[in-house]
Amino acid sequence: MQTAPRYRLTREMLLDDLAIRCFRDIADQDYVAARLAYHHALSEPSLWQSQQALEKYLKCILLLHRIEAKNVGHSLLKALDKIEASHKLALDLTPKTKDFIDHIETFGADRYLTTSNVALGRNVIQLDRAVWELRRFCSIDQSPRKLKLEMDKRAKRYSLNGWLEEVLKKKGEAHKALVRGNAFWGGRRTTIVKVNPWMSMSNSPLYMHPEILPLAMKYIKIPSELAKAFEDHKTPGLFVPEDGIEV
Repeated sequence: MQTAPRYRLTREMLLDDLAIRCFRDIADQDYVAARLAYHHALSEPSLWQSQQALEKYLKCILLLHRIEAKNVGHSLLKALDKIEASHKLALDLTPKTKDFIDHIETFGADRYLTTSNVALGRNVIQLDRAVWELRRFCSIDQSPRKLKLEMDKRAKRYSLNGWLEEVLKKKGEAHKALVRGNAFWGGRRTTIVKVNPWMSMSNSPLYMHPEILPLAMKYIKIPSELAKAFEDHKTPGLFVPEDGIEV
C-alpha cells in the first residue's frame, strides 16, 4: 500500500499561514463588507471597511515578505513606505490606486467622525482596482503578481485559493455583494460598470466646535494629535462661549 508523501512543517510555514488567515482572509471579508456599504450609500462604513481591507492586505504583504512593521499602526502610507524601503518587491501600483489609497488614508481611519470626511459611491470601482492590485502579492505564489492591468482590457482573473475564491464558487449573499458591478471580480468582468453615484461630505462636530474639546476629553478618549490640531482652531460664526449663547 502506497503511503502518503511526507513533508517537513516549519515555523516559517506557520508564519505564512498566520499572514494569510489573519490578514488576507479577513481583508477579503472587509472588502465584501465595504462593497455592500458603497452600494447602500453608507458613507462611514464604506470608508472604514475600505481602510480595514487595504490595511490587512498590506500587512499580509509585509509579513509574507518578512518586512518588520511593528510601528505601522493603521497607516496605509507607512505600510507602503515600509514595502518600498525594503527593496524586496515592487508593487508598481497604478496612479488611480495610489490616489484611492491617499483618499482612504485621509478619510478612512476615523470611525467616529472626529474628523471631517468625504465619501463617494463611485469609489467602489477604485476599491475593486486597489484590491485586485494589492491582493496579487498576498500569496507565496509568484505568478499572480506578474499580471498587469491594461488600458481598455478586462482585468485577468487570478486565484489564490483563499476566502474570496470560495465566495466566487457558490451562490449566496456574499457572492452577490462581491460580483455586483465588479469589473475585476465579477462574472462578466466588463470594462464599464454602473454604480450608484452618491456623495457624502460630513463636517466633524470637533471641527465645527473645537471649543468643546476640554469638556469632551473628560469623558471620551480623543487622540492627542487630533486635540493638538484643533488647539488653536476656531470656526467663525459657530463659536460657543463657556457660558453658552442665545439661539
